[in-house]
Amino acid sequence: MPSTLLIPLAARARGARYFPWLDCRDAVAGELLQRLGADVDALLDDLPTVFQVLWRTGAVKAAGRAFFAAHPQGLGANLGCGLTQHFQWLDGGANQWLDADLPEVMALRQQLLPVLGPRMRQAEVDLAQPGWWQRLGLPPRSSAQPVLLVCEGVLMYLQPAQVQAVLAEFAQRAPPGSRMVLDVLTRQAVGRAARHPSVGPTGAEFCWGVGRMAELAAVHPRLKLLRAQSVAEAYGWAGLGLDALWQHWLGAPPYGVATLGVRDGFP
Repeated sequence: MPSTLLIPLAARARGARYFPWLDCRDAVAGELLQRLGADVDALLDDLPTVFQVLWRTGAVKAAGRAFFAAHPQGLGANLGCGLTQHFQWLDGGANQWLDADLPEVMALRQQLLPVLGPRMRQAEVDLAQPGWWQRLGLPPRSSAQPVLLVCEGVLMYLQPAQVQAVLAEFAQRAPPGSRMVLDVLTRQAVGRAARHPSVGPTGAEFCWGVGRMAELAAVHPRLKLLRAQSVAEAYGWAGLGLDALWQHWLGAPPYGVATLGVRDGFP
């Protein structure tokens, strides 16, 4: 099992006891933890990470619901899905959903989370390898059907050149109206995963972060930054004040979620 897989699962299953106002009402995560028999007490001791996962889930749900309200028959794809089941919140009755991750994750997922109907499918993907858009069978750029991509807890573990390639492939391939929702760390976190209470023990490392959120759209002329959110918004006015100070000096929030879109009329 990939080393970081349990971190968001534990937060979504049990995090509401600590942060009830961020309860994502995950009907799947608790049962999965039971079936896996995993001891996640140490992960739940890392309350800042539990908080971030729950806030991020809410941000993704809101972005997904807005997308499918505008595109009721659209396609959503969770790239690096782990054991998350976003379609429990985003199934509008006519839309479609794709869950994709590395082969070892998908093998586990097929045992624990089989697809629930003809509008869902699963696939293997390695975002570090170019050409993933076509391999996943996502709609071509000429399609009238836009795509929503979710990519959470994934890109910070890739090398900067690999992240730029992922964003560029989305920009080059996505049909008009498509969106990509991703989470980002500040560049100050790169190389410091050993200090992270949950990620450190897994041996994983943070390899990519941003100096400014605007860097995301600068990867390709077709990209545009539609929304930049900081986890500080969940802490109220005090959090936003501290976040403004942080961003003044360092340029990006410690942790945030960005929504990217694609411009029309670019080569």
